[in-house]
Amino acid sequence: MKKQSLMAALLLLVVLVLSACGNGASTASNTAATETGKEAAASTETKDNAASGEAASGKVTYQSETGPVEIPANPTRIVALTNAPNVLSLGVTPVGVDQWTAGSPLFTDKLKGVAVVTEDDPESIAAQTPDLIIAGSTTKNLDQLSKIAPTVVYTWGKLNYLDQQVEIGKLLGKEDEAKAWVDDFTKRASEIGDKIKAKYGDDVSVAVLEVDGKNAYVLGDSWARGTEILYQAMKLKMPDKIKEAVKADGYYSLSLEVLPEYTGDFIALSRKLDASNEITESAVWKKIPAVEQGHVIEFESAAASYSDPITLENLLGIFEKGFLGDSK
Repeated sequence: MKKQSLMAALLLLVVLVLSACGNGASTASNTAATETGKEAAASTETKDNAASGEAASGKVTYQSETGPVEIPANPTRIVALTNAPNVLSLGVTPVGVDQWTAGSPLFTDKLKGVAVVTEDDPESIAAQTPDLIIAGSTTKNLDQLSKIAPTVVYTWGKLNYLDQQVEIGKLLGKEDEAKAWVDDFTKRASEIGDKIKAKYGDDVSVAVLEVDGKNAYVLGDSWARGTEILYQAMKLKMPDKIKEAVKADGYYSLSLEVLPEYTGDFIALSRKLDASNEITESAVWKKIPAVEQGHVIEFESAAASYSDPITLENLLGIFEKGFLGDSK
């Protein structure tokens, strides 16, 4: 009897010990979880406070391709030596732009009163008292420019035309707006491309040419002049001979004699519309099948040298009408 009582007491003791250990482990686990939660909350709070601090100071840190750059949260005096059309498309008017942007008829009204500046003359840029400068990786006098105002640099071609727009959106605090345009444009251009292929066949090809005086060039899929729309967004076919020719540099210079070999079912032609052209008036040009069939879509070269939303929307309308006419 005593033996049985002793055994029962021992069993009770073991149960109590195990229970205490379990409770201790549970308490330790709960304590660790609580501490982890506190650390996570503290980390989030720190980040939020940092962001709030930046906003309160009127400054934000932009992660550029050359490293972090502290810029105004809402820049109002931008000098855009590059990407000015992207800036304009987001409803922001720079105080200074390059001569090429100023020369596009698409931007004339938007740039009334805006100074034309040059990288060769940093003083012309400083005179605009900019709070942000946008430049290219090959822009001259970058060190001097960065002393005038925070300077963000982009390398041409490092980002595709859609990602570049989103990046400018980030820079200006308009990323959502930029992304919305990208999604909408991509969808609309693709749908037009499908209609073109439905009308002319899935293998319908197009060559993008630019002529200026006696010079002629055939262009690849990332050389503005609507190339991104036709080849990337609409997914129309680039003739194999052109694909091979532009592989090295993105474009290829042509003589009049060989030009007919670098055409497709359609020709998208960039040229000065208000001037006569020796190439398009030649007998060689007039005997090209696409020319004979009326499959040439012409547009103003000065209004096609960028790949920003304003330029792309203009060209998309021209291409839709050129390919589909009243059947669009």
